[in-house]
Amino acid sequence: MSQPAESPAAADPLLIREDANGVARLTMNRPAQRNALSIGLMTALQQELARLAADPNIRAIVLAGAGPAFCAGHDLKELTLARNQSDRGRDFFARTMKQCSALMQAIVACPKPVIARVHGIATAAGCQLVASCDLAVAANTAKFATPGVNIGLFCSTPMVALSRNVARKHAMEMLLTGEMISADRACEMGLVNRAVTPSELDAAVAHFADTIAAKSALTVSIGKKAFYDQLEKPLAEAYDYASEVMVTNMLARDAEEGIGAFIEKRDPKWEDR
Repeated sequence: MSQPAESPAAADPLLIREDANGVARLTMNRPAQRNALSIGLMTALQQELARLAADPNIRAIVLAGAGPAFCAGHDLKELTLARNQSDRGRDFFARTMKQCSALMQAIVACPKPVIARVHGIATAAGCQLVASCDLAVAANTAKFATPGVNIGLFCSTPMVALSRNVARKHAMEMLLTGEMISADRACEMGLVNRAVTPSELDAAVAHFADTIAAKSALTVSIGKKAFYDQLEKPLAEAYDYASEVMVTNMLARDAEEGIGAFIEKRDPKWEDR
């Protein structure tokens, strides 16, 4: 199935959705603007993530970009136009940052794992997008940066996602220098899971997506939520919380089926309940 997400111009959708074998692929479709996160594109992504979260036929999501770039960050031209307003753009800037933050949190909160397919540059909020996804696979020709410091605008919101993915020194290196790093370096730092040749990119992404899609969707959603929730808790509270999650999970039909299948040496039949 292939369908465009909502867009003011139906003939040229901002976001393209394609479904196959339990995996939805969302392709940001502003190639001339390097898939910059305009208000329209962020809205389309939020709307489609909400639909996918509620779609029982979808078990994993791939996020990709059309054209030469994955995502170049915020739409600086759109932001600059707002400076003509009486408040010099303050209200628009605040709404833009709030919406972007909500989008990143929607990725984390989505019960379906989201995999970034990074074929080109991912800079500023585009790098934030990669860091917000659960998994990321990059072509070894892709590059990453948080270059806001170079134009007088520190990447403070990308910093939130970046600092939760990589070590502090690595995050500060990217934030303070604004320099591009290679996909191989991003993999070493933990920003992406794999760096592969461009010809291997789709297969590497499909490996993750298809492997996840074959699992119990209920179990995956329980685990994803628990992973992010426990990270924010002190150690003892995290163990108490995770223990309760495991008890609840153990009582689910899919856990009963999965354990039974393992003991009986057969493939499980998931019911997602």
